[in-house]
Amino acid sequence: MAGCSYFLAENGKTAGLLLYRGGLFSIIIHIETDVRTIVKGGAFMDNKYVKIHTTGCNAPLKVTPGHFATNHAHINYYLDMTTLKTRLSEAKEIAGSLSGLFLYDTVVDTIVCLEGTQVIGSFLAEELTSAGVLSMNAHKTIYIVTPEFNSNSQMIFKENILPMIRDKNVIILTASVTTGLALNKGIESIRYYGGNLRAVTAIFSTLEELNGYRITSIFGRKDLPDYTYYDYRDCPLCKQGKKLDALVNAYGYTSLQ
Repeated sequence: MAGCSYFLAENGKTAGLLLYRGGLFSIIIHIETDVRTIVKGGAFMDNKYVKIHTTGCNAPLKVTPGHFATNHAHINYYLDMTTLKTRLSEAKEIAGSLSGLFLYDTVVDTIVCLEGTQVIGSFLAEELTSAGVLSMNAHKTIYIVTPEFNSNSQMIFKENILPMIRDKNVIILTASVTTGLALNKGIESIRYYGGNLRAVTAIFSTLEELNGYRITSIFGRKDLPDYTYYDYRDCPLCKQGKKLDALVNAYGYTSLQ
């Protein structure tokens, strides 16, 4: 699979286009000559990540090629969304881009924030309110809530939060969707607690639909076409003897090398 995307190296002095071919990066255009990042076989030898930009959003997504393990699969890129979720300017930019993906007749009472997206969720509520999106809540405002997880990794809402879910028009906001297993827990939980799930949105998603629900996202396969996940029992990178670079989840990574 081939494709291209604009990038900036983290040294701030190298810019260009990335051409994706068979999982490898090739720099096809250079802007500026102070190049400290060396690309070889898809791995960045100096700076570890590149910034991927997409149409309609000024906040870039940081991606690192390699061999990583999540709770559900092995993947060939680590997506670092730390600043997107915690830096005010970037979180606001992400929220603004996400708000443009909703239909204006969407009714939103509650945003359920998964994977540390509460800051984005707050800005998204503000953006949707400013755009005239309706809320059926008594105070005509949008709730922003985060679930808990029990010892069985089931998503739960305490009784004080239930009035914000039951019979409410709910949006699920999450950082990334790869296999859909984690998101499916969210969908099942909203159904179980009597919520009316109106939309699912993410910063990055490899899926466009899950269990009959359309997934809208800012970044996707169009931006990172060779992003792939594997069952850990049948991972080609493992079969090639390539060691894991890190254990990763929505909150960060733990290096293994």
